[in-house]
Amino acid sequence: MSKTVVLAEKPSVGRDLARVLKCHKKGNGFLEGDQYIVTWALGHLVTLADPEGYGKEFQSWRLEDLPIIPEPLKLVVMKKTGKQFQAVKAQLARKDVKDIVIATDAGREGELVARWILEKAHVKKPLKRLWISSVTDKAIQEGFKRLKDGREYDNLYRSAVARAEADWIVGINATRALTTKFNAQLSCGRVQTPTIAMIAKREEDIQQFQPKPFYGMTAQVDGLTLTWQDAKTKQNRTFQENVIKERLAGCKGKPAVIDALKKTAKKAFAPGLYDLTELQRDAHKRYGFSAKETLSTLQRLYEQHKLVTYPRTDSRFISADIVPTLKDRLKGMNVRPYAQHVNRILQSGVKAHKGFVNDAKVSDHHAIIPTEEELYPGALSDKERKLYDLIAKRFLAVLMNPFEYEETTVIAKIGSETFTAKGKTVQSAGWKAVYDESYEDEESAEADQHLPVLSEGQSLEVRQLKETKGETKPPARFNEATLLSAMENPAAFMQNQEKDLVKTLGETGGLGTVATRADIIEKLFNSFLIEKKGKDIFITSKGKQLLSLVPEDLKSPALTAEWEQKLSKIAKGQLKASQFMSEMKSYAKQAVSEIKQTNQTFKHDNVTGTHCPDCGKLMLKVNGKHGTMLVCQDRECGHRKNVAKKTNARCPNCHKKLELRGEGDGKIFACVCGHREKLSVFEKRKSQSNQKKASKHDVSKYMKKQKKVEEPINNALAEQLKKLKLDQ
Repeated sequence: MSKTVVLAEKPSVGRDLARVLKCHKKGNGFLEGDQYIVTWALGHLVTLADPEGYGKEFQSWRLEDLPIIPEPLKLVVMKKTGKQFQAVKAQLARKDVKDIVIATDAGREGELVARWILEKAHVKKPLKRLWISSVTDKAIQEGFKRLKDGREYDNLYRSAVARAEADWIVGINATRALTTKFNAQLSCGRVQTPTIAMIAKREEDIQQFQPKPFYGMTAQVDGLTLTWQDAKTKQNRTFQENVIKERLAGCKGKPAVIDALKKTAKKAFAPGLYDLTELQRDAHKRYGFSAKETLSTLQRLYEQHKLVTYPRTDSRFISADIVPTLKDRLKGMNVRPYAQHVNRILQSGVKAHKGFVNDAKVSDHHAIIPTEEELYPGALSDKERKLYDLIAKRFLAVLMNPFEYEETTVIAKIGSETFTAKGKTVQSAGWKAVYDESYEDEESAEADQHLPVLSEGQSLEVRQLKETKGETKPPARFNEATLLSAMENPAAFMQNQEKDLVKTLGETGGLGTVATRADIIEKLFNSFLIEKKGKDIFITSKGKQLLSLVPEDLKSPALTAEWEQKLSKIAKGQLKASQFMSEMKSYAKQAVSEIKQTNQTFKHDNVTGTHCPDCGKLMLKVNGKHGTMLVCQDRECGHRKNVAKKTNARCPNCHKKLELRGEGDGKIFACVCGHREKLSVFEKRKSQSNQKKASKHDVSKYMKKQKKVEEPINNALAEQLKKLKLDQ
């Protein structure tokens, strides 16, 4: 009897598929049933070969060897996952296997994971495609009922290959050129370089900002604060102090007369469902989660707990075919603290509307929403609970009625000057009831007051009249949340506001993708191109110098926008991949030529007096995301050691995180509050406080850690940079 191989992207998904398909017989890297054989990758098993794979002459980095443009680019099996590749290959090659179902993630990169395995294994059997947005049993069963012909995704595969090869050709050549030209560990790319440029531009704006004083005035009457408003500009402030002083003098001793009371019925609809970037922003703002932290936690909610839909989505809408499943999704989360709202929605009937249902705004995957899986809050970690709570509340909010209120605007006259005040009376809490009044209204410019009973023509005694002062503020530095926003919409942060550029950036989704932005930010930290102080992100001296050395167009988001636009055309069959690759090769040659011809130099301004124990050269002091370290300035030496490392250990006095400093027996924990203690003392204190039996939660947490499988990232440039030890 012939069988079908089902190829999943990860072991956890493979196990779910196998359970639904009744594949219970265990094998080496696969599970088998009567009809199906389920096997899995570990992320990418196959990648593009490093330059060394094209000849020994490329083992040493030399400027004269550039550009390196192999024809064609070769695929190699990744060393870390070689055994699993052989296991997958063996199942694909079985004589009783008649066809293959690609069940990797439904998207460009997922297609590449599977197709590269098939290409390297030299398998040419008929293909079918499973395209689903969640891995619940129901979603898998329905997905297998409507499998698609694999050939429908050939163009998607071609665009994925073009993306990978273009990044290899441009990234490898530009990085080797910069590194060899300036003898420094420098790297650049079409996404990371414009991201650094935005941070640099923001820092420049802050440094050049000149604060301007502004003035206004307020009047205190019975139970009410009135704010002055310029009759012409309708603004509450002026930059001319003499104007305010004159008008303040004209108001003194006069009553406030209510000129008008304007009452307006208003509605506020719930914010849209989450895509990955919006969820990363919100999780950082509310809980301080890094972008990568949010993605990894979300991945567990998706794969391990099966409580949410596919994480790496760029859509904030669901398609019409999901609407019939909304009741089941609500029933799955019908536990505290959501039960009250769930029951209210179910009793009144689920109402879908265009505010969150729009087929045209859903591409590969819809917004992140709960699945039908039953929720057991106690099975989740603290981070998982917090993230699920954000998703669940946003889901409930869009299904609830709008927030309705009556806004009252008070317009009063003191002499000839106009003063205003605003008040809000809630008519129906609507969706805001989900947030227990904790939802922040970021658009509210003027504080609402509890207004007393007033009538037009009423005269009120002014108890206090005073001048107010303030200063204009510079733009805020980026944190991870606002940097994600900038990467998603870089045109808003660029000086060049050409219509074509803005349109292209809007169509392509900005810099990087929802799936890659977290890794890009992490890489910039690990490469010491940016650093974090508190929550704020600063560009380092190394980052500034890099921007002065790279070709100009690599600093602009227009380049990556144009690439993504062309990759999208390849995926739609509107552009040949060969044409795109020809342009990329020409660009790589041009970039290398510019770097070779520059007369600029790179200067390390973080040189210390410490000599490298391996080569004797002076070492550099760098502030990584996880602490301070010394790094040899000679890239070929590469010696490094930790000086101070940020830890999760807490200070016994102020409970802030401690920093571990020093080496060997001299290691000490230090806190910003001044607390110091030797590592040995800390460990003794810790062991005394931990002399208790492990809880079920601790055991469960430990077992989960043991089950984790390292999933390598497919990125030839990342593998190349790893040899420079940038991520240590």
